[in-house]
Amino acid sequence: MKPRLIILSDLWGEERSSWVASYVELLSPFFDLKQYDCCDLGEIDKANYNEKNLHNQFVNGGIERAVDALLKKERNTVTVLAFSIGGTIAWKAALKGLKVETLIAISSTRLRYETQVPNCRVKLYFGERDDNKPDGSWFMNCQIVPEINKNKGHLMYVEKDFIHLVCNAILNQNL
Repeated sequence: MKPRLIILSDLWGEERSSWVASYVELLSPFFDLKQYDCCDLGEIDKANYNEKNLHNQFVNGGIERAVDALLKKERNTVTVLAFSIGGTIAWKAALKGLKVETLIAISSTRLRYETQVPNCRVKLYFGERDDNKPDGSWFMNCQIVPEINKNKGHLMYVEKDFIHLVCNAILNQNL
């Protein structure tokens, strides 16, 4: 039986996530894979589909709704690959009881506000040029060694070379 891998979108959800297909293509032969649109999980209204509006909805209850929805949908042990806001949702869900073996979060800058660390393997990727990534003291307090990718920004996770890097790390368990 293949291990379960769930993929959590960034704040754009499926509408602007065609790049996720590259992760799915590389990982689906090895995992029982399920994708989740974080906008759907968080009951985000996409009528005014812009970054500021989506972000405001997530931070004003959407993250919590998404966490609760994910906890209802996933009852067994999972590995999580999550992007941006999806990483924050996965982190909080793990703290609330989601059975996570490994949490791989990419560009999940809102983690800088978290003070507790989930009881699972954690691998965090950030772009060197992502101004909102947690600072060094946050990583030290959480006892996490992140992978900071040189000359990369927040959206590094949509780039082919980075997609291959992450998928190879997952498949080789070099996390």
